[in-house]
Amino acid sequence: MRSFRVCAFVVPFVVLAAGCSGELDKLPTTPDPVQVTETFTGTININGAASHAFFTSATGSVIATLSSLGEEPPASIGFSLGTYSGTTCSIGAGLANDRAVVTSVITATVSTLGGALCVRIYDVGSLTAPVPYEIKVEHP
Repeated sequence: MRSFRVCAFVVPFVVLAAGCSGELDKLPTTPDPVQVTETFTGTININGAASHAFFTSATGSVIATLSSLGEEPPASIGFSLGTYSGTTCSIGAGLANDRAVVTSVITATVSTLGGALCVRIYDVGSLTAPVPYEIKVEHP
């Protein structure tokens, strides 16, 4: 009878421990960053430019999309993605498109935990009148 009581106590514990096996492997070690979408709007004048700063909170992809250039879009416009220093939008190599049109996309990867970035739109000599714009930026 004594061995039955010990066995009855030990067996449920073993079953409980076996039920947890592998469950800890499924838990994430770090949370996935939350993707944020920001929308920037304004109007570009002839020979003008505009920059918009945004801040990331984690590492990951940054996707800037030129979503609108008014009812009569210009043949092309300048569109870039860079780092923001508090007063200046510094553009990295390969992150500028001087022939951008509506739906143009610039993609980059943030490799540090958060930072100050910026998106810039500018006339490349094709504007004949002011043009309203909309830019959408997805980032962590």
